[in-house]
Amino acid sequence: MEKLFRSKLFVWTLLVLTGLWPAWPIFRQDQTVLADPLQYLLHHYGFVACVLLATVLTLTPLRVLFSHSRLALAVNRHRRLLGVSAFFYALIHLGVQFFHENGWPTFFSDIRKPFLLCGLLTLVILLLLAVTSFTFMVRWMGGRRWKILHRLAYLAVPLAAYHQALARKLFPMQVLWIFIPLVVLEAARVMKHRLSTTHPPTVASTK
Repeated sequence: MEKLFRSKLFVWTLLVLTGLWPAWPIFRQDQTVLADPLQYLLHHYGFVACVLLATVLTLTPLRVLFSHSRLALAVNRHRRLLGVSAFFYALIHLGVQFFHENGWPTFFSDIRKPFLLCGLLTLVILLLLAVTSFTFMVRWMGGRRWKILHRLAYLAVPLAAYHQALARKLFPMQVLWIFIPLVVLEAARVMKHRLSTTHPPTVASTK
């Protein structure tokens, strides 16, 4: 399993198949999908973007909590790929929204709706993170400023959850299924850090 998840080709395949998945029910002529295929695609790509956003943010707590797990270390190799993929699926989601709402006039009239505004703010954050995710950007910005900027990902989470829940693209319970594991893992990571600083491991003295 570890070798499989170390493979960039395997992860790329999973990400591409996730994007192609909507073609299957359309190919099967599923009437519930064909009734409004754009809405189906809208929901699917928004869901995928949220799952990828939550997934990439779980990588750090998984690495900290399971530091001896080779699988956790293997998956962490692909954090940039997962983060950029979250942005691209969010961008596709916005594109489908544009066509679903019949172009610019409706889009600009709806921009004042809180759920749509939150979605756009999430997309802007993901864009900033994707553009600055490359190694040369880390060197250009400096490690400290780069880390501060990329902490905006934690702001993107509540914005994305609010967007999905309020737009009713997902049932609120499904929104919880996506983001609650992230919250639990982050809480566990913070707790482990505090325990390690409060009770540092003792080192046996040598004479």
